[in-house]
Amino acid sequence: MTQTLPDLTAALIEAARRAGADAADAVAVADETLSIEVRGGALEHAERAEGMEIGLRVFVGNRVASVQSSDTRAEMIATLAERAVAMARIAPADPWAGLADPDQLARDTDAAALDLVDPTRPEPAALEEVALAAEEAALAVQGVTQMQAAGAGWSHRRSHIEGTNGLSVSGERTGWSTSAVAISGSGLGMERDYFGDARTHRADLTSAEEIGRIAGRRAVDRSGAIKPPTGRFPVIYDERISAGLIGHLLAAASGAAVARGASWLKDARGEAVLPDGLDLIEQPHRPRASGSRVVDAEGLATRERAIVRGGVLQGWTMDLATARQLDEVPTASAGRGVSGGPSPVVGNVALTQGTHSKQELLAQMGTGLLVTSLIGSSINPNTGDYSRGASGFWIENGEIVRPVNECTLAGNLRDMLRGIVPANDARTHLSRVVPSLLVEGLTIAGA
Repeated sequence: MTQTLPDLTAALIEAARRAGADAADAVAVADETLSIEVRGGALEHAERAEGMEIGLRVFVGNRVASVQSSDTRAEMIATLAERAVAMARIAPADPWAGLADPDQLARDTDAAALDLVDPTRPEPAALEEVALAAEEAALAVQGVTQMQAAGAGWSHRRSHIEGTNGLSVSGERTGWSTSAVAISGSGLGMERDYFGDARTHRADLTSAEEIGRIAGRRAVDRSGAIKPPTGRFPVIYDERISAGLIGHLLAAASGAAVARGASWLKDARGEAVLPDGLDLIEQPHRPRASGSRVVDAEGLATRERAIVRGGVLQGWTMDLATARQLDEVPTASAGRGVSGGPSPVVGNVALTQGTHSKQELLAQMGTGLLVTSLIGSSINPNTGDYSRGASGFWIENGEIVRPVNECTLAGNLRDMLRGIVPANDARTHLSRVVPSLLVEGLTIAGA
């Protein structure tokens, strides 16, 4: 008889009880993926994978341990539980760890309204056709000399979490993706760029032809890139990478970082961290968005939450353990895989959009750098000092004059974020809805 995910978590919980655990929770995940890559009009790579993993977290008093396995046989489940309890008995005490109280658990765990599952299952040949169409469209762009890859993929994930506290939550979601990476020029003058789209439903995907065309145009636009001048200039983070800048704020507002004292925002609650009038809102119930969920990994009901309101930091992102450590109320932000315990995570967020287009921000900037790609990262978590490699386009008199690469941006995140000016070009279907952002006075190290 085939074991269902609830069967597996129930078996793990029962085995943990028999092994001597005072409390436990278990997670079971089943993944199915299919990916296709093409190159030169022919199939380059095809992969189909199916797998199941289980994880168990046990408590012996206030001592905790976690184990995981891809072996779901009954004898392995018993062995896992025994090992976990033995580990917990010698683990250091953790006064903050523990399951949710039963009255904290969400009453409604039905995620049907989020519409995260596309019942369609693709054939490999159909995905290959999509990838070939993206490649053909990119190669049709004048100036594209070759393709690094074009691909299409599909995934289906099912999960179930169960605990001795009455927790029992199932989840399911699908994913579809198309991508293309195009190259312009030749030899040492080659430049590369990409475009891709990922959705929960196939019908929402950008067409393969459009993905290929955008990837091709981007690669050609990068032809002849040189280093920009060195100095202090305004910088616009293009919409395709601007969410990363906001991601640094989200990381610093994590309760786990604050509890460790390793956050440049640790004393900033109630203070302005963004310009007046800007909100940063977590939106866990957006239909068809990849970061949506009705409950978190500890069974708490999710809700819309202001991380920043009117530019002012409202508080921290917390799971149960972090909230206990900080003597706060949890924000239903626990995320978890099969290994280890929960930790604070942020799903869908949206930053207030501005009233001007990116082109109008370029005109406002005058002379500076439009960043379209970032590499590497050197962020001091305690001070917010920021340094990243970048490439993009040099702007003069509000217009693009040439592509640039091999430069470094430096500044301090607190100052950078406090003065951002948002455009109005965010893509609202993304999990992180963040428009292009103008940042004044960054140091650019180039030529």
